[in-house]
Amino acid sequence: MIDEVVAPPALRPPPRRDRWRKWWLAAFALVIIVGAGFAVGRRVEQGGGPTAVAVRSIAPSPVASLPPSPSLSPSPTPSASPSKSTPPLQLPGAVPVRGSGQFAYAAGRGPVMGSKGQLRRFRVAVEKGSNEDAAAFAGQVATTLGDPRSWTGGGQLRLQRVGGADPADFTVYLATRDTAGRMCLAGGTNIRVGGRPYTSCRTTGKAIINLDRWRLSAPPYVSAKVPLSIYRQYVINHEVGHELGHHHQGCPRAGGPAPVMVQQTLTLRGCHAYAWPRLKGKALTGPSL
Repeated sequence: MIDEVVAPPALRPPPRRDRWRKWWLAAFALVIIVGAGFAVGRRVEQGGGPTAVAVRSIAPSPVASLPPSPSLSPSPTPSASPSKSTPPLQLPGAVPVRGSGQFAYAAGRGPVMGSKGQLRRFRVAVEKGSNEDAAAFAGQVATTLGDPRSWTGGGQLRLQRVGGADPADFTVYLATRDTAGRMCLAGGTNIRVGGRPYTSCRTTGKAIINLDRWRLSAPPYVSAKVPLSIYRQYVINHEVGHELGHHHQGCPRAGGPAPVMVQQTLTLRGCHAYAWPRLKGKALTGPSL
């Protein structure tokens, strides 16, 4: 007997309920995958992942947006700072050669300078057209003559500045070179050097300071780099010294300070520039000439 071959039963599609379960599981898995990707993306955006750290480590620093460092800012040059400036040896600009021949007097009275001794009063005047201020010039004259190193420091003389209309024993003038030349020559002193009025002078009752020297100093001072302010002290003390009866002197010791009655405008005679009649509380003098 031949066995009958029985065909296997045909496969039937899964029930409808099973199909829905598989679809739901697939969708749930997809949601999980998408959610995980979104979370990773958020971490990258917030700099939490390794990739964000790498990007931050190579990103350029925003230097251009920062203000410049103070250490890189240019500092002022020494010449721009008054505290570091060098005192001038001469004043720049043209010096008026001649003025009006008339004078403006400093007003008012100053204090008595000196502790005891004869009192002598003086006026201060500046030539009109010299471009100098009478009050400023008077201040420099009074400051110089009132210094203990000046003539009032010896205890034998007192000085006081008075106004232009007041009685005075002498007057200190600041005059252009042409006017100074005429005034000095009228008093018997020729101040010409090289054909033009050069030095200052004293005539009776008048200490006449040449504007050229007041603004430009003199070669012995300029070559030694002595400031103009010190030359001004010298020329005031020198010309007033003549009015007080002192005559020209020589250098007492080579290389030492020059007595104020040395003609330091022309030569130091082997001494070095010094602007005062007194040194270390004593009179500084040299041999008479």
